[in-house]
Amino acid sequence: MPSRPLACLFDLDGLLLDTEPLHSRGWSDAAAHFGGNLNSEQLQQLKGRRRHDCARQVSAWLPEPVDPDTLLAVQQPIVRQLLPEARAMPGAEALVQYCHQAGIAMALVTSSAEKSVLFKSAPHPWLTQIGMRVYGDDPELSAGKPDPAPFQLGAARLGIPVDRCWALEDSQAGTASALAAGCQVWTLNESLGTSEIDGNPARINSLEIVLETLISTGD
Repeated sequence: MPSRPLACLFDLDGLLLDTEPLHSRGWSDAAAHFGGNLNSEQLQQLKGRRRHDCARQVSAWLPEPVDPDTLLAVQQPIVRQLLPEARAMPGAEALVQYCHQAGIAMALVTSSAEKSVLFKSAPHPWLTQIGMRVYGDDPELSAGKPDPAPFQLGAARLGIPVDRCWALEDSQAGTASALAAGCQVWTLNESLGTSEIDGNPARINSLEIVLETLISTGD
């Protein structure tokens, strides 16, 4: 069982908020606007990555590539209309609340831009308990996920060694980023039949597994 962390570094989309299906719909509809058809494997590759990185990748998949900003001009209004529907992931609010009450430092380490995070977080005031933030458009961020820079920056801002941090992720890009940074990683996949928490990454089917582990290591 992983030892109790000094900090938890949280992804946002697909980890704390159930936004990934909404982002996927936005990219699918935007690609279709330009004559493209994204499959499930391609959409999976976009998870956890920064907006402009995704736009460049989707553009390369189109029959005729378009400027990434032109693609985003179609995709962003679709997503903004959908995001207010996003619900908290099961167990997310309770996990953040526990960390807050137990004095475990927290940072949000997300590929989403600051403006986007503020918009999608507005219906979820419990997210304000995570005061430290690393956004996808952070001026101090040298590269996005899967590069280790986002999690390295999050740990540095908290003043905690990265190897004493738990990183919670749901995407391949985010998991790779956190592993490369040196975190103990928890990768959420709700379709898993059984959670496996002894490795790095630990693979879980519910955030409640993380909460239970934190409680047990606090005794």
